[in-house]
Amino acid sequence: MPTRLLRRLLAGSLLALALSSGVYAANQDTDLVTKQYATLVYASYSDTLAAARDLQASIDAFVAAPSADGLTKARKAWLEAREWYGQTEAFRFYGGPIDSDTGPEGMINAWPLDEAYIDGVKGKPRAGIVNNAKVKIEPATLRKLNERGGEENIATGWHAIEFLLWGQDFSKTGPGNRAYTDFTTAPNAERRRQYLQTAAAMLVEDLASVHKEWTPDTAGNYRAQFVAGGEQSLKKILTGIGTLSRGELAGERIEVAMDTQNQEDEHSCFADNTHRDIVTNARGIQNVWEGRYVSRDGKTLEGASLKALVAQKNAEVADKVSQQIGATVALAEQIQAPFDQEIIGKKDAPGRKRVQAVIDALKAQTKSLVEAAQALGIKRLNTSV
Repeated sequence: MPTRLLRRLLAGSLLALALSSGVYAANQDTDLVTKQYATLVYASYSDTLAAARDLQASIDAFVAAPSADGLTKARKAWLEAREWYGQTEAFRFYGGPIDSDTGPEGMINAWPLDEAYIDGVKGKPRAGIVNNAKVKIEPATLRKLNERGGEENIATGWHAIEFLLWGQDFSKTGPGNRAYTDFTTAPNAERRRQYLQTAAAMLVEDLASVHKEWTPDTAGNYRAQFVAGGEQSLKKILTGIGTLSRGELAGERIEVAMDTQNQEDEHSCFADNTHRDIVTNARGIQNVWEGRYVSRDGKTLEGASLKALVAQKNAEVADKVSQQIGATVALAEQIQAPFDQEIIGKKDAPGRKRVQAVIDALKAQTKSLVEAAQALGIKRLNTSV
């Protein structure tokens, strides 16, 4: 398995927008865009946190009285929560609260994950933290163990929980199918329950810390600095969606899997949810571009947008970006589950063609986002790692 750095090299250049100073639209317009962005970020993390708390409640109920039905409910809660978290990925890649040097992103969504680091796997039933009685299952210990000794030694976050809920995926037609008895009569069942419950609580705690930094009317938090950041904050917005579009989503999350045709290289390989990860990531980019977000309760938040800001300078470019981003979301929705079967076969295999269409669309929209940045006076765009 290549390291994360090699995965990025295989995927192509990670889009890092090294932005020089330039002439922007009127400060008032820029400020409105950054304020609306902050509003969307807070709403999106609010929904994610609420869904994660629902997941935690489902896991707590399952751990209290393990059953097949309880495990199914916990899995459904995980899938529901991922729908909201996936859209927040557009708020990364510029050193914000989630992925600064001290941010919790590595504890929340790190992958790929070596299953044997957490629990027993096929051929190694006694592997992992769960089966090592010398390791105390508590937040502080799991945080210390996360990525210790290797980037794939993931101990916390969405994908640790995913593996514990579904187990390894050996099916060509569906996800993993861990038996609920792994949490009742199997060896170290009590430790497995404790691990699942602890990981869920940690996920909620980490998401709450990010949510707090984007809470409005809170002196000294990141949001207060961001909305006062003017042009620098606008650069960060473009950096986030540009990097997610090309380097992360098109590159590391899709192209690598297409190249290796390896199930281990897909994002949510235990739950077979990678196709939805791709859709929600693409939609997150669209949310930011349009200054629009449909919340968990069905309400639509809409306001000043990058799209409108760019249109003031170059309406043709703004329309092109809008059309391309919309097309990307539509193409992403055509990818069929399970993703690990979509990427198998020759170049002209139907599944590979569907996935390749999304890669191509993401690349095209990234080039147009570069043009949009230039329309705002951003003169230099560095697309190298």
